[in-house]
Amino acid sequence: MRNLSQITNPARWVPSLYFAMGLPFVILATTSAIMFKNFGISDSQIAFWTSLVMLPWTLKPLWSPLLEMFKTRKHFVVATQFLTGITFCLVALTLQLPDFFKYTIALFAVVAFSGSTHDIAADGVYLNVLNPELQAKYIGWQGAFYNIAKILAGGAFVYFAGQLEISFGILNAWVIVMTCFGVVLITAAIYHLKYLPSGGSANQVHSMKDGMATLWDVIKTFFQKKNIIWFILFIIFYRFAEGHAIKIAPLFFKATREQGGLGLTTSQIGIVYGIFGAIAFVLGSILAGVFVSRRGLKRSIFILCAFFNIPFAVYALLALTQPQNLYVIGTAVFFEYFGYGFGFVGLMLFMMQQVAPGKYKTAHYAFATGIMNLGFMIPSMMSGFISDWIGYKLFFFWVLVATIPSFLVTFLVPFNNPDSITE
Repeated sequence: MRNLSQITNPARWVPSLYFAMGLPFVILATTSAIMFKNFGISDSQIAFWTSLVMLPWTLKPLWSPLLEMFKTRKHFVVATQFLTGITFCLVALTLQLPDFFKYTIALFAVVAFSGSTHDIAADGVYLNVLNPELQAKYIGWQGAFYNIAKILAGGAFVYFAGQLEISFGILNAWVIVMTCFGVVLITAAIYHLKYLPSGGSANQVHSMKDGMATLWDVIKTFFQKKNIIWFILFIIFYRFAEGHAIKIAPLFFKATREQGGLGLTTSQIGIVYGIFGAIAFVLGSILAGVFVSRRGLKRSIFILCAFFNIPFAVYALLALTQPQNLYVIGTAVFFEYFGYGFGFVGLMLFMMQQVAPGKYKTAHYAFATGIMNLGFMIPSMMSGFISDWIGYKLFFFWVLVATIPSFLVTFLVPFNNPDSITE
């Protein structure tokens, strides 16, 4: 059988595919928090609702088998990119309504469902088109462009919104930004119509009974995997501290110094994430791919975990000292984002190489990423209440305590499959 990676150069679609994957997730997880903060919504409300609305990324294993049964994976990628883009344009309209918050949250729920479905199909294309060697080769670029989306959404567009706020006011600024997000995703859908490989044909399912049998087989075989309990614990706790920190950090930057924050403007937050964070995240992701390809995942995993978690200490230092110099704040963010980009590669490769392999590779990888997002979502939902209760200084020290489970499960997690990337 001809290798599909030889038909379509992965460099033509891996970066754009994972950029389009990252954008909706980051907008809901981070950018929306800054937007709602500017509209005067409380930290606890922001953290709770913008985390709860992301539930589809946790529940997506429930419908992931359907993507194994119908159409091609490319079909779902393109369709969901169109849907997500249109929905962001609708968000821009709802921001102008009196009760905008509840309508915007409802539309963000649609984005979450569409975006999580997109992730299943996109990962299916990546896993089915690329062999293990190419997966390892492009994992750094996958992570880099996913995180370029993060930096664009949480950095460049936030800076853009801050500048627009000065000229057009907060409402009009965010209407324009949300419309831009919609246009970007619709453009990605058009691009992928031409350049994305199909990702393999659907399995033949002739009745609902066959479909339910397939779904049950997917669930059963996932939980029958050797060491699956260890795998689940590892996936949940690897991002446990991040789930606390990532939601509150931009709110901490925005809060006044009297409230314990840093008192940055919207545009300054955009600079911090869009310049310092962007360079660090991309550099960390790419270097991690090279690092793991030379050492192998098993020998690298604890080092990756340390890179991922230890840099969260910079937020505790910032909360303790409350520096006013933007370069000092940016340097701290650079350090944290480099470690974040470097360490995140370990979790993604572990799910691809140790959890996903088997008969239902796409669906089982969706199970793994769904569990991963549960580990992120639960602490994110509670982070606002904890932050309001104990204040920013104590909260970021609590984040450091929350890194301990990550180190424990990383040290203890077993490996089932050969570390093929070193072969």
